[in-house]
Amino acid sequence: MAREVWQDSADNEAASAVFHFVQQLIDRYRDNRPVMPLVVLQAADADVPSAVDAKVEQIVRQIHRANQLRRVPLKLLDGRGETPYEAALDMVRTLTDKPWETRGGSQYKPFSFPRSRLLGAIEQATAAVVREPDPGGSPDDRDERILEQLSTLRWRVSRRGPRNWLGAFRESVRPETFLGAVVIAVLGVLLGEIGWVPTALVAVGAVLGLAVVRLVTTSAPPLLWLRRASRWFATTSSLAAASTEYPSDGWSRFSPSGSWRVIRVRAAVVAGRVADAAAGDEQSRQFHLELRVQALLEDLRDNYRPHTLDWRRGKRIVPPVVFLPTACQNNGGIQLINAINNVRSRRSEVDPLLLLASLPAAEILRHTPPLPAEPLPTHSDAARARYDNWISHLSIGQSPSAAATLAWVLRLPLSTEQLTHEHGHALLVTTRVRRTWVWWVMSRTTVALLLVGALLGTFLVGSRLADRYCHGPLTDVNTDSVKLPGPGGGPQECIGVSTTTQVRFASGNDLSLDGSGKGVTFDRIERAVEEENAAIGPEDEHVTIIYAGPFTAASREGTRKALEELTGVYLYQHHANKNFSVKLKVLTANGGQDMLQQTTAVKKIIEVARKDSTVVGVVGLGRDTTDSPRSTEMLQKAGLPVVDTTNSGGYLAKNYSNYFGLAATDQEQADALGLVARQVARKARHPRALVLSRKLGNNDKDRYTQEQREVGRTMLLKAKFKLTGQRQYSLSKHNSADLDKPVQKICDADPAPDALYFAGRVEDVNNLMSRLAQGCAGKPITVFTGDDLAKARFDDSTALTEDVTLYHTALAPMGRGRNGVYTESHTALEKLLPTGRTLPPLPAAKPYKDGLFSSGQSVISYSATSALYDAASHNDVANSAAETWANLYAVNLKAMPTGTITFRGFIPYEAQAGHGLDVVKITYPGGRTRSRIICGRPAGAHELTPAGCPVG
Repeated sequence: MAREVWQDSADNEAASAVFHFVQQLIDRYRDNRPVMPLVVLQAADADVPSAVDAKVEQIVRQIHRANQLRRVPLKLLDGRGETPYEAALDMVRTLTDKPWETRGGSQYKPFSFPRSRLLGAIEQATAAVVREPDPGGSPDDRDERILEQLSTLRWRVSRRGPRNWLGAFRESVRPETFLGAVVIAVLGVLLGEIGWVPTALVAVGAVLGLAVVRLVTTSAPPLLWLRRASRWFATTSSLAAASTEYPSDGWSRFSPSGSWRVIRVRAAVVAGRVADAAAGDEQSRQFHLELRVQALLEDLRDNYRPHTLDWRRGKRIVPPVVFLPTACQNNGGIQLINAINNVRSRRSEVDPLLLLASLPAAEILRHTPPLPAEPLPTHSDAARARYDNWISHLSIGQSPSAAATLAWVLRLPLSTEQLTHEHGHALLVTTRVRRTWVWWVMSRTTVALLLVGALLGTFLVGSRLADRYCHGPLTDVNTDSVKLPGPGGGPQECIGVSTTTQVRFASGNDLSLDGSGKGVTFDRIERAVEEENAAIGPEDEHVTIIYAGPFTAASREGTRKALEELTGVYLYQHHANKNFSVKLKVLTANGGQDMLQQTTAVKKIIEVARKDSTVVGVVGLGRDTTDSPRSTEMLQKAGLPVVDTTNSGGYLAKNYSNYFGLAATDQEQADALGLVARQVARKARHPRALVLSRKLGNNDKDRYTQEQREVGRTMLLKAKFKLTGQRQYSLSKHNSADLDKPVQKICDADPAPDALYFAGRVEDVNNLMSRLAQGCAGKPITVFTGDDLAKARFDDSTALTEDVTLYHTALAPMGRGRNGVYTESHTALEKLLPTGRTLPPLPAAKPYKDGLFSSGQSVISYSATSALYDAASHNDVANSAAETWANLYAVNLKAMPTGTITFRGFIPYEAQAGHGLDVVKITYPGGRTRSRIICGRPAGAHELTPAGCPVG
């Protein structure tokens, strides 16, 4: 229920009747927009005393008070001027230049009067010229001076206070303005995108720019002819007759020059009439007053115009009401009523203005007094002169001055009995006009709250995206890689696929290749892959493979495996794109430290493959973890084959048909070491051995250790060793092997074991050798391990002993293949150096022994990439992932660095064999490391024999 805001009693019956009538007009305006009359109250009898006129006036003032707190736009007028014309004009200016009464809050923002302000600028310019006349000037000169003055005013009424930077700044940052809201919204987005400092700099620049723009636009009239006020001024028919040189159809939104001519001519005509009115010309005064009233009514109509972006008509549900407590000839009230009536009658347009006036009983409500007759010309050009005279009078001659009544005036004669009836007392009540749902939806408060909510939401979403994704700006988020905590709650890692240049897993990583590759960093290799991708044109046929490796680690050296494998992938990409028609695009995927987050990376790989049909398979995933089965299974379901590099888990090929491995399996490595173990066992009287393995824990997901433990134990038993037990070691907080106690127990055993199978990781071997040298001095011991120690580094701090002999397998038998690829690769890497720099030359005889290739990691990934590309580009066309999967079973690449890379004869869900490997013997004569390959086989060859692996 609406809240009551005013209550009073009616002094007489007339007051009650008029009150309810006016309130009905106001309150029903929302429902059907009734035509608003000019209501004039007057005592019915002409000879009533002044007390009766006072009662009529009191009715108007009482209704005014009744609506002051209702949110109804009101204006109580009291004309001031030396003449009725000046008083009426002052009342019109009061309505357009001064705020309306909206006590207790308004329905919507204050009215705007652009048309009236345009006429006000013309009046101001005219007054300035009239005050300082040019004695020798002609009327045309006066018009030009007025137009120049308008240009100085920039066609706007000058406001109080100078136009300065501070005012322009305040106006620019007001949040309720469109530009202010846009600036705040943009800054809110940028805050989540680029941080505080850049956003603050952008904010300062934007605000200063807006202040400059606002200062310029308030001082100059850009696109003036397109403004609503200018369009009205140039097209209204009321001025068409007064400016026949350029009629109303001279204006066009697409013709600035033609529109300007119309506006200038009409402005000169209006200025001339204003000047004549100031000089006392009655016809010009009537023209000026009615033009001002027309602008007022047009502005009010526009303020209630439907179909606007601000839904103003849905908010303004009550009409503007003007009160004239006393209207007479002397105070301009009757002239104002006549002018409004004339404009409405002449234009036949409905506006929302409701006027309530009281007329003294002695006054006669009649038209503007007739204009004095002018002498008619009688010379020869009298017809033309009569026409020009008719034209000049047409603008106001259309007014219904000859009508018996005023069409838009609703005269309510009030009898003396109604005005004095004592039994007419009644309680009068008004309630506050309810704001509509449109006001609540489109109010400044709602818009501000929505804006704040949108900015807050944008900031939160932007922050969440930035925290979740490796490249997470709100406007350009890339969801193919995410930020995740490292193992054990370590530093965040960027996990997933790099599909944008803003995501580079090795960015800033200056870890360099070894040997002749010194100076070529991880960062440079990754950028080289991007450069190869960028060189593939849109018209080039291409396939895409994804390399998945451990791009991040707790230490920079821990990323060496990914560096060397990506180097091999890049080298083959460079070779393929240089020599073959089907181009090779490579995307990188980070599985995190030790590939412990590979399932997340694989999910992203699958998402990328769904979006990019050129993705044909995956290379890498070269570490056996408990996630390896799940990862391979997901890729199998997605239809993506995997060509693995160094994962030695033999179970993968048995369980998943999409798995193709280049590394010798754990079983193959154990069988090769078993040939040596048998010979070692035969030399001992009572051969004893044990297995030392890494203890599972610390979320390392280490499946490789479990596999090695089993195959190592089985191998020692087959070699006729007696197993004396198993030992396990754990990892310290810094992820290094804690071998002190396990090795001490091994060395303290009596008798000491003859052999030890180390089921651990290559990164732990350095520590193991040092502990054995310290604790088992003088006790000959042979160590077997299945991990590829070609990538191990024995630094100067490693304590070595001649009593320990180490046998391990190498997964890349590079001495058993072709050497041509090494020279080509060396040349390709040299091009990645800055201009003028070169790489050291490779050894001429055995280039694969150079530190650049000796670990075998880059060679294996080179071979894996070549196998997947060969299947994807079969018949020199780009094949799909499914076709690539099928073609892999026919791959047979000869003359590769490790032999023949082939999957022919492989049967799905059966163990894969024929992988190349070497058995390497490491001794420490004289305290110096000596490495020697005692046997091996190239990729694609048959089994080894004991005779082929002499211990020596």
